[in-house]
Amino acid sequence: MQDLPLTRDLVLIGGGHTHALVLKRWGMKPLAGVRVTVINPGPVAAYSGMLPGFVAGHYTRTDLELDILRLARFAGARAVLGRATGIDRKRKLIHVEGRPPIHYDVASIDIGITSAMPDLEGFSEHGIPAKPLERFATQWDSYRALVRAGETPPHMCVIGGGVAGAELAMAMAHALKGTDGLSVTLIDRGEILEEFRAPTRRALLNALNDAGVTLLPNTAVGKIEADSLTLTDGSTIQSHFTLGAAGARPYDWLEETDLTIVQGYVRVGPTLQSSDPTIFAVGDCAHLAHAPRPKAGVFAVREASVLFDNLRILLSEQRGKVKKSLYHPQKDYLKLISLGGKAALADKNGLRLKGAAMWRWKDSIDRKFMAGLKDLKPMRPPVLPDVVAAGLRDEVEGKKPMCGACGAKVGGDVLSRVLREETETERTDVIRLAGDDAAVLTHGEAYGGPRQVISVDHLRSFIPDPVLMTRITAIHALGDVWSMGAAPQSALATVTLPRLSPPLQEAWLSEIMSAARAIFAAEGAEIIGGHTSMGAEFSIGFTVTGLADAPITLSGAKVGDQIILTKPIGTGVLLAAEMAMQANGRDVATAYASMAQSSGEAARILSGAHAMTDVTGFGLAGHLLGICRASGVSATLTLSRIPLLDGALGLSQAGVASTILPANRAYAAEYDGPNDAMADLLFDPQTAGGLLACVGNGGAENLTKKLNKAGYNAAIIGEITEPTSEGGVALKARS
Repeated sequence: MQDLPLTRDLVLIGGGHTHALVLKRWGMKPLAGVRVTVINPGPVAAYSGMLPGFVAGHYTRTDLELDILRLARFAGARAVLGRATGIDRKRKLIHVEGRPPIHYDVASIDIGITSAMPDLEGFSEHGIPAKPLERFATQWDSYRALVRAGETPPHMCVIGGGVAGAELAMAMAHALKGTDGLSVTLIDRGEILEEFRAPTRRALLNALNDAGVTLLPNTAVGKIEADSLTLTDGSTIQSHFTLGAAGARPYDWLEETDLTIVQGYVRVGPTLQSSDPTIFAVGDCAHLAHAPRPKAGVFAVREASVLFDNLRILLSEQRGKVKKSLYHPQKDYLKLISLGGKAALADKNGLRLKGAAMWRWKDSIDRKFMAGLKDLKPMRPPVLPDVVAAGLRDEVEGKKPMCGACGAKVGGDVLSRVLREETETERTDVIRLAGDDAAVLTHGEAYGGPRQVISVDHLRSFIPDPVLMTRITAIHALGDVWSMGAAPQSALATVTLPRLSPPLQEAWLSEIMSAARAIFAAEGAEIIGGHTSMGAEFSIGFTVTGLADAPITLSGAKVGDQIILTKPIGTGVLLAAEMAMQANGRDVATAYASMAQSSGEAARILSGAHAMTDVTGFGLAGHLLGICRASGVSATLTLSRIPLLDGALGLSQAGVASTILPANRAYAAEYDGPNDAMADLLFDPQTAGGLLACVGNGGAENLTKKLNKAGYNAAIIGEITEPTSEGGVALKARS
């Protein structure tokens, strides 16, 4: 809950080392009134210092990665997963692929550099740039596994004979040491490792030789193919993994910002500000005009404290009253160079040390750095006064903070009791359907034509990004319409903004409505109005209508029907874990993508279903029982067939659960099956979950294939069975 209004937008473009450290510092010392946004292409960022060790096999992928989503949660920031493509300085907007522009008052750029070689024939199709690191790490993981399985030859080439190329070549040779036919070649159009002093260079050349790396200095590459590369002299070299570590260059869009640029890099001074004082640049994408230095992670790390201080000054009331911090990089710095195995070479000011002790030193430095960005404590429950109302301590102390999204809804038992009461008004043009979340309006006999389906959904924010929150809420609200076989028609938006200054109100609403229009327009529906208000926290909802000739209801399931689920489950446990900073960023990003996936095409494929609903707050078990109760049947689930989101089962096994889980279990009292971690996921509240359809046995397999082809992780998860001997309902589960 937000106590003070937001008045300024700080946007961090890129999840580089400097920005990661700034997020950590911001979490420990936030500036009231500032909304922080971090934009990064993916949920994680790789730490360059540990990359050679990862390639060599000394570190796991988890060791290597910084979880940007977790850092953002710690900092109270919103994380936008997307690639920045430009800055409109006049309108103070940052353009990001696939979403509306993001407003900023102050921005900082830390996007690193790329090792892509667009001018080298075949590199875009068959080469792998060493930077960005995340893509390279993924592709190396896959290639190494294929080599070890004997499915591809162990022939590798590294283009670029600087220290990065040399480290990676030795690491690759070590990782696949002993593999029959192994070859690693290091190529440079100039001399190998020419940037070093002669003694250091000799030591590194000897290390490359000891690792079995073939060196080709003063050699130019003309063309790259899938299994070889051709040199400019016409000779060829076998290579099934060609890595580009030369010619690292800045991203092209920086040139279009009209900032002062030096050889493609953003020019900054001692305060790390660019020619536009509201835009900073740090790390490899910046050029230190007052003290040019080579591109190295040590400078990015040491820039963090200066950037943090100066961002706070520029965003605060201290602006113009307090002197900014200045960054003066050291002339020389300690270089700890990995040598493939667990050995390293240390070099500074002409002093060189080499061996296992240097590796242990480097390993200790790297692990300490990563631990500082990973050991984050989640938010604490509020501290209560000495005297409180009876029962309050029971509701607060020892309990988790309330979940957002569908984890924040009222339990099914409570709703059933309240909504059981009959209304005093009975209209012939309103068809009330037991258990269905949507109603059917006939508009009277005079109108004829299709029937109108109407439903409403409203979600408490669980994502700091209003655009992603809007997309997911829109998909969630449309679920009731889709599940009744209706075509979306119109929507009314209801938005509660947190306390914001007028410029930020406009920026938020602009992003929200742009995202909402895109979702509804893609489904052929139109936003026809709505209501806005200010409140303690952000929430959003939509009232949605749709048209259907013969709506699909909950009451049509037949004995023998197969049960199809169109999306994996587990959003509730993942969102609960994310809020407590216990979830993996990759898994959370996968869950976001699943929630934001439209079910429109799935509904069209399943238009002949006997009964259908969407799986949301009551969980898979609760919503399936809704069909069973309305249809007077029972059901049996096969647990092993139920698709799960990555990480969901592990979190459930660790005891993580949504705050509404106990209420969902109580609502599904007819459940008869295992009571383990997998079973808990049956009661996990889903947000924008998949469709749950009961279809005739003969067509279930074909429908599932169509759903899979359309991009849904759909599966047949059970069957409809006879009611109990007493005529009641039962939900059984088997492994």
